Amino acid sequence: MIPRRCVPTWSQDTIARRFALTIMAAVTVAVILSALVVSLAGAWLATPANDAGLVQVVASVTHAIEAAPPPLRPSLAAAASARLYSIEWHPADDPIAALLRQEISLDDFHPLESAWLSLFQATGTDPAAALLWHDLSYGSHVRFPARFPDKFLAVRLKDDSWLVYLPLGHSRDTIRAFRIGIALILLLLSAAAVSLIAARQLSRPIERIADAARQFGTNPKAPPIVESGPHELRGVIRAFNAMQGQIQKFVGYRTAMLAAISHDLRTPLTRMRLRGEFVEDAEQQARLFRDVDEMQAMVDGALAFFRDDADEEAVTAFDLGGLLTTIADEYADQGVAVAYEGPSHAVYRGRPFALKRAVTNLIENAVKHATPPAVTLERVSGEQPPGTVAIIVRDDGPGIPDDALEQVFSPFFRLDRSRNRVSGGVGLGLTAALAIVRGHGGDIVLSNRLAGGLEARVTLPAG
Repeated sequence: MIPRRCVPTWSQDTIARRFALTIMAAVTVAVILSALVVSLAGAWLATPANDAGLVQVVASVTHAIEAAPPPLRPSLAAAASARLYSIEWHPADDPIAALLRQEISLDDFHPLESAWLSLFQATGTDPAAALLWHDLSYGSHVRFPARFPDKFLAVRLKDDSWLVYLPLGHSRDTIRAFRIGIALILLLLSAAAVSLIAARQLSRPIERIADAARQFGTNPKAPPIVESGPHELRGVIRAFNAMQGQIQKFVGYRTAMLAAISHDLRTPLTRMRLRGEFVEDAEQQARLFRDVDEMQAMVDGALAFFRDDADEEAVTAFDLGGLLTTIADEYADQGVAVAYEGPSHAVYRGRPFALKRAVTNLIENAVKHATPPAVTLERVSGEQPPGTVAIIVRDDGPGIPDDALEQVFSPFFRLDRSRNRVSGGVGLGLTAALAIVRGHGGDIVLSNRLAGGLEARVTLPAG
């Protein structure tokens, strides 16, 4: 029977649930912030004057000022002015009164709203002759002074003088647009803030998976990842930990098996040497011993290679520039001039003894078969990740054939088949160097120089 797959529900911590909660939280925060801004904004968001009680006060203020003598009317109008509107009185011979009479004589002035009509009909005033609701948006051709807004209310008194009510607040459309703008801005800001926090919480497990994969590439014995995050990412982490454990077991079994085989080969080689003592032909005996010694060197090299492959050297921060300088000084003590060019100090995170062996193998290969090389350490820019460094080993020897640039990294491969174990080694030096560098996530590329010689470029990513 095929097992049923467990389908995550909304009660579990899933990515879909996090997205839904993020949207809900963003909208809730935006609504709360919008309400706070609208309630605390003060006069800027106050209702415009023509909608905030102006209808109710016009009649009483008009009757009070009309009953007062003309000399007192300007002061009374100023005293009756409120925060949302100002009141001006203009006598019949005032230029403003002439403009108002001209405005009310036109046929295209804005008609009164029903609230104004009802109010003034209740007070016994003839609105058609007494009121003027000035609105430039309705095509008025009369131009008033600059202090007059586009919309205002004018009341003609019995002596042909005028009371002008000038709103000081913002129009209804302006306030509505302002409120909508505030709501949209707050919605965007809250959505961005909440989404950033939620995305950060969601990306942390993914970053841990990426870091663990990178660390596993340089340290096969890296510990498993702690399961955290949504249900789907926990499944990914669980699968990655299982894969990492299987690979570690496979590498361990392979290393142990090959090391055991190499170790067991020593016994028959020892018997062959003992039996070779009974060979009477001196020439054949010398050839047999030479072959046995070469096989013994190959077994010893393989054992050393597998032993280093299973080494548990810890990854640590060290001075890569100082390490290369130390290698050059050690060769100088042996009478071999290895030039070093690069920073004297360069902090890198990796396995220092393993990298020292890899670089030493490259230098030793150049010293034996070419000329003493020059070693360069430099930072790599461009398409490489930040922090990538390159160790370049150059010599002035004859180089190697282009078709063998990759084959030289194969175990026990030697260009010169006549090399013996003393002069040429067993062909594991470059193999070990490549394994070490690739264990750090890097690579080694060999190329023939145009001016002659061989260049080995070791690229190491940031540790």
